[in-house]
Amino acid sequence: MSDKNIIEKIDKIMEMYKRGELGGEIMPEDSNPHLNKDSLENYLYYTLPMALNYQRNSYTLWESALNTYIDKETNFVFNPEQCLKHSFEDVQKALTKYKLALQKQKQTEIWIKLCKTFMKLFNGDIRKLFDDLDNDIEKIRDFIQNKNKKEFPYLSGIKICNYWLYVIYQYTGRKYKNIHKITVAPDTHVCKATLKLGVITEEEFNSNDVQLIVAEKWEKLLEKTKYKPIDIHTQLWLWSRNGFREIAN
Repeated sequence: MSDKNIIEKIDKIMEMYKRGELGGEIMPEDSNPHLNKDSLENYLYYTLPMALNYQRNSYTLWESALNTYIDKETNFVFNPEQCLKHSFEDVQKALTKYKLALQKQKQTEIWIKLCKTFMKLFNGDIRKLFDDLDNDIEKIRDFIQNKNKKEFPYLSGIKICNYWLYVIYQYTGRKYKNIHKITVAPDTHVCKATLKLGVITEEEFNSNDVQLIVAEKWEKLLEKTKYKPIDIHTQLWLWSRNGFREIAN
């Protein structure tokens, strides 16, 4: 399939989305406590659970995050400084109460590690990451994925890092200087949709590098179009999640 035909299909998928034919009226991250968009609390709410978003249903993840946040007994885990004052067992108990952490040992370790990173590098305020790096997507990704990869477990992954940057853009007041540099977040649904559209081959889909391949293919394909990669992420995700509804002519 030619690039032109693929873009034409994207146009139609976008139109289907606008007509409500793909669902998406409620997205996973809409499960939130409606905090002030620019507040530190809001940034932390949309950052820490991201690192636990691995091979699981995104809707149940964010429902668990909300339940954990609104419970006064478990809310402390969203405050890095307070979280680190508690024992490992206390944090583990709080994270598993509403199944925010499914792998109770490993995911508790990840959460605590991120809290330590945020305290060490930003005095607990993750907003400083964006401010200090001029809201530059490439600088932020380089800082997290290359220079300090071990300090950001799971958040530094190709899929999670890009999707996290996208969610921060969607649910806070943050403005990036080069938003077109956010790639599609190549999760399972986006990878399946990419294969379905013929952007990648079966061999590439089954490759260990499929996430990187998908991100790079979409970045190149959309380069001279009206779309930025993040413009199509939600639509591809919903199209796959809903069983690839037939694209109307």
